[in-house]
Amino acid sequence: FSPSVLGTREHWDAAYERELQTFQDIGDAGEIWFGEESMVRIIRWLEKHKVPLDSSVLDIGTGNGVLLVELAKSGYVNLTGIDYSPSAIQLSEKVREKEGMSNIKLKVEDFLAPSAELSGFDICIDKGTFDAVSLDPADAVGKRKLYVGSLCRVLKPEGFFLITSCNWTKEELLNEFREGFEILEELPTPKFCFGGRIGNSVTALVFQRK
Repeated sequence: FSPSVLGTREHWDAAYERELQTFQDIGDAGEIWFGEESMVRIIRWLEKHKVPLDSSVLDIGTGNGVLLVELAKSGYVNLTGIDYSPSAIQLSEKVREKEGMSNIKLKVEDFLAPSAELSGFDICIDKGTFDAVSLDPADAVGKRKLYVGSLCRVLKPEGFFLITSCNWTKEELLNEFREGFEILEELPTPKFCFGGRIGNSVTALVFQRK
């Protein structure tokens, strides 16, 4: 991919500072990455596979934390969200407070250099964070490798990794996560037709850690 400001911390700090101000002004939590159907898709998969409600869940790059709020509303009780942008965590804290979900844990963490206490999760979820890492102007290839290494460290063996991406195809993601992970399922996403060919604008996969 071409390097982009979307891969820089400065971009996300500025974006979440704006969203934080907007939330304080009018109570709007801001953009939901990939739309509400992306959250519904994740929750349906967890429910369909009877994933226990006390499973430890990590939202990688939580942003405004809305996914965690929806998981809490669905009965999940062991929820953690991390983001490398302090403004994102401030925003997610305010959203958590507004929704009365005090049991959601939120931390400023860089997933590419996670703290030692970030470990032992049953489920990791990524909606767009791996996409952003892939656009980093400073050594995106090296950072993608760091991401996979971090995922191996924080996710338990046989734990589940649910990723939603608009930059990567299924085949490309299988290649990126070939070391340490196996594909379990591709989740249905909206299809589009262009020039007589049908494709997906979004890829959503479930991996299991070996």
